Amino acid sequence: MSHAAPPGWHWAPMQAEHLEAVCALERRAHAHPWSERQFAEALQAGHSAQLLLRTAASPPDNLPDPEDFTLPDGRLLLGYWVAQAVLDEVHLHNLATARPRQGWGRLLLQRLIESAEAQGAQTLWLEVRASNQPARALYQQAGFATVATRSGYYPAEGGGREDALLLRRCLHALPVATPPAQSEPA
Repeated sequence: MSHAAPPGWHWAPMQAEHLEAVCALERRAHAHPWSERQFAEALQAGHSAQLLLRTAASPPDNLPDPEDFTLPDGRLLLGYWVAQAVLDEVHLHNLATARPRQGWGRLLLQRLIESAEAQGAQTLWLEVRASNQPARALYQQAGFATVATRSGYYPAEGGGREDALLLRRCLHALPVATPPAQSEPA
């Protein structure tokens, strides 16, 4: 099932000219944001990175402040994800939206799942802060299951560390080997 963007919305691959708006959104979305260099390195390494965009001329319902997340071509950045494919797995490294609880995260995640399946991936992996209940709920609704805890994985407020939950979603069922048919004794 394809989850196309609604009318006036667009998918686009993240490119270097988008990084100013991406980093502005990243700083607002995360307490410990990626730097522009980290995004640039991900793009140079060939990681998949998609943007969810909306034309600025679209009605302004629940849109971010256009001055914050406007791309050079005038479209508004609603969210993005960055993921890395390794063999038959895809690892989500970063996902953010310009405004929480608008359904944009679900749309981005659906697009990531479809992209991973199109690449032939068997498994999709991600880490999430143990304290991030809204993200955990989103991932659970999308079929992810917690498989491990990574102690002290994320930096936390006050210089401490916070645990990450390692989540997995199986994308394609692996074929089960069928034993060879045994012939009847003659």
